[in-house]
Amino acid sequence: MKVSTARLTFMDVAIPRAGFLWDTALVVGFACLTAAFSQISFWVGVVPITGQTFAVLLAGALLGSRRGALSQLSYLAIGATGIPYWFALGGPPGIIRLAGPTGGYLVGFVVAAFVVGWLAERGWDRRVWTAILAMLAGSIVYFISGLSWLAHFVPEGTVLEAGLYPFIIGDLLKIAAAALALPSGWLLLRRFKG
Repeated sequence: MKVSTARLTFMDVAIPRAGFLWDTALVVGFACLTAAFSQISFWVGVVPITGQTFAVLLAGALLGSRRGALSQLSYLAIGATGIPYWFALGGPPGIIRLAGPTGGYLVGFVVAAFVVGWLAERGWDRRVWTAILAMLAGSIVYFISGLSWLAHFVPEGTVLEAGLYPFIIGDLLKIAAAALALPSGWLLLRRFKG
């Protein structure tokens, strides 16, 4: 009997394992991946341009809603301890980062991964256009969270200039890369797994 993969994520189909240890390995692994991608960064005012948002979107799409969100919650929890080289370079370490200007974006990563994962569980990661919409939805989530928090740190009327406009082109490129990679990955997976 063939099992439907309609609600399974890419990782569930690519490596069909189950259990607490496997889920924990995926969650911690994607938290570490987010930390690694955060090191690709440069500061534009009070908010850095980083690769971590790409990792956030991939975590949701590849792991699904719960594990994707847990991976980003783990990323925040580990970073809050003050471990060096975890969050983007150049900012304050530990919990201070979560309370600072970029804290809203970081917290938004949890919800963004959940949203992208929820959509991926419904097959949105299997076609380019729906993958673009899923990634765009996740990006909108972390931008809303980030801009809402950033507004407390920048002069009134400047929040979009400080926390959105400099990031649009980079985020569109990350969305396009993820949206092309995911359906391609599914196509390869179908060829190898039959």
